[in-house]
Amino acid sequence: MDEVKQIVTDIKNGNIKPIYFLMGEEPYYIDRISEFIDKNVLAEEEKGFNQMVLYGRDVTIEDIVANAKRFPMMAERQVVIVKEAQDLSRTIEKLADYAENPQSSTVLVMCYKYKKIDKRKKLYKIVAKNGVIFEGKKLYENQVADWIRRVLAGAKYTIEPKAAQMLVEFLGTDLGKINNELEKLKLIIPAESQITANQIEENIGISKDFNNFELRKAIGSRNVVKAHRIINYFAQNPKDNPLVVTISLLYSFFSQVLQYHGLSDKSQRNVASALKINPYFVKDYTEAAHSYPMKKVSQIIALLRDADVKSKGVGAANLAQGDILKELLVKIMG
Repeated sequence: MDEVKQIVTDIKNGNIKPIYFLMGEEPYYIDRISEFIDKNVLAEEEKGFNQMVLYGRDVTIEDIVANAKRFPMMAERQVVIVKEAQDLSRTIEKLADYAENPQSSTVLVMCYKYKKIDKRKKLYKIVAKNGVIFEGKKLYENQVADWIRRVLAGAKYTIEPKAAQMLVEFLGTDLGKINNELEKLKLIIPAESQITANQIEENIGISKDFNNFELRKAIGSRNVVKAHRIINYFAQNPKDNPLVVTISLLYSFFSQVLQYHGLSDKSQRNVASALKINPYFVKDYTEAAHSYPMKKVSQIIALLRDADVKSKGVGAANLAQGDILKELLVKIMG
């Protein structure tokens, strides 16, 4: 995020490079940077003759270079944006010759999503020298809630830790999807407000009471009644609550509980740092560790692996996903 801000700041200050190679597994910031260049490098009246968008599947490297070598018409610069440039992965190294001596009046933007070029090869080294290389890295699940908080803080919002966690568990690590939902919330909720779990439920359709976050909390605190209520809800709504996601999140939770057991310093600050969680949630792990000794946690992890295999039809071909989950819950809390 800081790297993106620096790229944007440099462009605003007139420090514009001839090549921007935007690559990586996470497309969100690739889109944001290319959109910023699209909207801000040229004045609106200059774009007609001096800004073009090409698509990797429709062009060759030679086509891109030919367009990049054109001179602008009645403007200081031209902008050439190549979207879906990953479709040119087999021939992308051919761009190195142009990158070695790029047209100073052209801003060439390569949007190379879901892949990255080899850092050992000529193209990477030349672009790094003469332009900008940005790599969009996929965030780990435990980093996404913090990303949500930072994005909202930039728009003068705060968000409850539970609300942020609900978004992560429902939408995963796809920053584009999450941002779309945040934009919807910002249209409804005034700035300088705190986004709550209730608002997430009302406006996005994620149940604040029947979700994996609440299930994990109920199991961790050995609240059998609440856990069974959530499991029954999941069984009745399997499409909205895939078993594979529930098992994965429970596996992650109990793996962290096991890690908690191994910590010598169990202060809130150290636990949050070691488990890479928000300090707000440390109490959930402390409670789970008290409820489940280390030996039991190891057994639960084995049970979760077994349930994962069953969910894929191995050894339980005729067993409904809701039944697998109910059986798992009995074994965990028994």
